[in-house]
Amino acid sequence: MSRERDRSPARLSSVLSLTAGAVAWATSALTGSLALAAGGAGVLVLLVGVVLGSRRGVTLGAAALLVGALAGGLTSDAPHLLLPGVMGSVLAWDLGEQAINVGEQLGPAADTTRLEATHAAASTVVAVGGGGLGYAVYLFASGGQPVTALVFLLVAAVALTSALRN
Repeated sequence: MSRERDRSPARLSSVLSLTAGAVAWATSALTGSLALAAGGAGVLVLLVGVVLGSRRGVTLGAAALLVGALAGGLTSDAPHLLLPGVMGSVLAWDLGEQAINVGEQLGPAADTTRLEATHAAASTVVAVGGGGLGYAVYLFASGGQPVTALVFLLVAAVALTSALRN
């Protein structure tokens, strides 16, 4: 009789994913009720996704967080709140996927703390660097353009990142 190996998601990446999702939700919620509702739903779906090891749940939760951040950016004049919302959404998705990957490949019994921490740190540096660059472009090249220009710039950055990952 063979015993099936436990393939539950890695704990550290799961916690970091939920933390990034909560940051995205908190900053987006400051921009309006639509962002509050979409972000809240996103965090709940993300939670279910990382607990059950569902890639679809992680993706849908992060997408709802992203929609909340973008909706908040379109309805308010607070681009400084749009960036952490988008960066947190992308990090929540990336870290949730990492939790599932590590759980499937190595299982929760393996000591993966260093692996997960290194991945989280690298992803955070890339997200903050990309967000900072996007905000700098917005500040210096916008010429009085509305926040919508920043929203579309961030959507393009997310699409490019997603395309490069595949």
